[in-house]
Amino acid sequence: MDKIREIQNELTETKSFPKFSSGDTVNVSYKIKEGEKERTQNFQGVVLQRRGQGSTETFTVRKMSGNIGVERIFPMGSPFLEDIKVTKKGYVRRARIFYFRQLTGKAARIREKRSFVKAD
Repeated sequence: MDKIREIQNELTETKSFPKFSSGDTVNVSYKIKEGEKERTQNFQGVVLQRRGQGSTETFTVRKMSGNIGVERIFPMGSPFLEDIKVTKKGYVRRARIFYFRQLTGKAARIREKRSFVKAD
C-alpha cells in the first residue's frame, strides 16, 4: 500500500496552499468551465472538515446563501483549484464540526483565534 501511495503522490501535481483546519473561514477560488469559456468562481465559507491524505484529500466548506446553507466538497489535488485564502482562524474543539449545520443566527458564530504578540 505504501508503494501505491508513493506512486500516486508522484503522479499528481501538488500545489502549496496555506495551512487551515476546521472552523477556519476560507475563500476558495475555483475554475469553472462553461462550454468553451473558463471563469473563476469564489466560494467563501467555514471549513467543516478535512478528510483523506495525499492526493485524495478533500475539505468541505459551508456558507449561507440567503437563508439556505450551501456546502461544497473540494478535492485538494484538483487542477481546477486555483487558490485558497484563509480569512479567519477559528477556535473549535472538534476536527469535524457537523453540529454547525443545525446552528442559526448568533449561535452560528465561531470564536476567532487571536495570535499572541509579545509587546516590548
